[in-house]
Amino acid sequence: MKKLIVSLISFCLISSIMMSAKAPSKDTLRITASPTAFSLAESWAEAYSSSNQSVKVSVIMPDGKQTLDEQISRGMLGFVTSSDNELNPAVAGWHTLVGRDVIVPVMNTRNPALNDIMKSGISAEKFRAILKGEQITSGSEEGVRTSFHFYYMKESSIEKPVAAFLGGTDLIKTGTMVPDAASLLTAITNDALAVSFCNLATVADLEKQLMKSNLAIVPIDRNNNSVLDQVENIYSGLGLFLRGVWIGKYPHTLSTGIYAAGIEQPESEAAKAFLRWVLTDGQKLLFENGYSDLLLAERQKAVDQLYEARIYTSASQETKSPFVVLMILAAGVLVLILLADLIIRYVKNYKKAGYKPLPESDKVFSEAGIIVPKGVYFDKAHTWAFMEQDGIVKVGIDDFLQHVTGTITRVRMKKKGTLVQKGEQILSIMQNGKHLDIYAPVSGTITECNSLLETNTGLINASPYNDGWIYRIEPSNWIRENQLLFYADKYRQYLGQEFTRLKDFLAAALAAHELTPGNVVLQDGGEFRDGLLSGMGPEVWEDFQMKYIDPSRQIWFYELF
Repeated sequence: MKKLIVSLISFCLISSIMMSAKAPSKDTLRITASPTAFSLAESWAEAYSSSNQSVKVSVIMPDGKQTLDEQISRGMLGFVTSSDNELNPAVAGWHTLVGRDVIVPVMNTRNPALNDIMKSGISAEKFRAILKGEQITSGSEEGVRTSFHFYYMKESSIEKPVAAFLGGTDLIKTGTMVPDAASLLTAITNDALAVSFCNLATVADLEKQLMKSNLAIVPIDRNNNSVLDQVENIYSGLGLFLRGVWIGKYPHTLSTGIYAAGIEQPESEAAKAFLRWVLTDGQKLLFENGYSDLLLAERQKAVDQLYEARIYTSASQETKSPFVVLMILAAGVLVLILLADLIIRYVKNYKKAGYKPLPESDKVFSEAGIIVPKGVYFDKAHTWAFMEQDGIVKVGIDDFLQHVTGTITRVRMKKKGTLVQKGEQILSIMQNGKHLDIYAPVSGTITECNSLLETNTGLINASPYNDGWIYRIEPSNWIRENQLLFYADKYRQYLGQEFTRLKDFLAAALAAHELTPGNVVLQDGGEFRDGLLSGMGPEVWEDFQMKYIDPSRQIWFYELF
């Protein structure tokens, strides 16, 4: 009865407000763009206007009467690139990254020196030699000595970053010039000795994160020591490469940012809605215009920042009628009532589930404190699986991993009905823009996703084996695959090895990233801080993914065969 009354009151209030409001008219959002970003801005404006009937986005080209700086200084939202220093910090008090123009050196995969080059990379100095027509030796002095055929396209968006990387413009036009991107792609695909600098979008399928046939990105040996060091080794896959670009492991001179900019962060709902679309659905238009999109974690962080609450003390200039004011007050009271009801129900459920926060003096975790319930199978990549009576397998993240990451703020899950294979990426867990990919412990079809995690991801931390489960999966190879999983007793033994691996990883991370031991352990006894990755940057999370999570995923394959 209470719910019925509340629903009726809500319906009446909303109906009254809607009837008293005027019919919305189609708004016009005026934006501007620098010359290099103008075509992209027009594509975004046209696509958004077509899919949103209430808003028309109009792109105003800077001209002799009004420059880009003047347009932005007068409150217009602008899109600029960093290639020509178009982003004026004196004018644009706010800006956010919305895309990239990544220039990459590429070579043909049939080149006889490919294997050596993928291990040693090529430095800017050796690239200069290639452009002069000289042979180079890959790796050490005993490496393969080879020649290259350099191809280039007359395009300022490529020439300027490459000139900055090489330290001069005199070498760029020493090879074979081709008229357009299609001709360039054909040339380097057909010539086994070809090398070139291209937009990443020209030589890769960025949606599928795959390089086009017969092409490979040439690893860059940034410190010219003929070895790909830890901070340089980002070329084993396109996904890893893009993450390396994000965290600064790729030369900045070859990665141009595309920014949305303004005198301050946009406050109008029309501008925020448009920018949110640019950071989500609008990202696919980056490919069509020859640019690279942002990683999911980057997009989500930008959207979250865009919608951060901001408080203003200035009074509104608009005078509202008493009826509208009364309706607003009534609606506010109703919202408070509903919010109070939700809080009360949440507290009751929280107590019922038996969740107890850790005392401030107990913010550590150790091998003995990890929860390992019996009857559950555990995977080496720190997921678990439990077969229910109906034959469906429930899966989730183990207690060890949630202690390492700390509070999980967002998850990105697969859709119901998705077919997954053991060892395949099945979930991304996020914490303030940083994220880890989690791998499936079993193969099968997802029959249900835990909808509670959409609004309360903290359940993974509070109750990883109960309310914090991730999927229910109908298994396709359970009898074979569960032999590769641990039962509780053996998993306890495995955790001992994992804590040793964790100590080794953290020792290397402390040295590589110049962290202090206080970020990892408490003073007394050197115990691990609970959520030890929480205070670390994305570069450490990247290393944890590659050096701790991913190697564990690979083990099952060798055991299976």
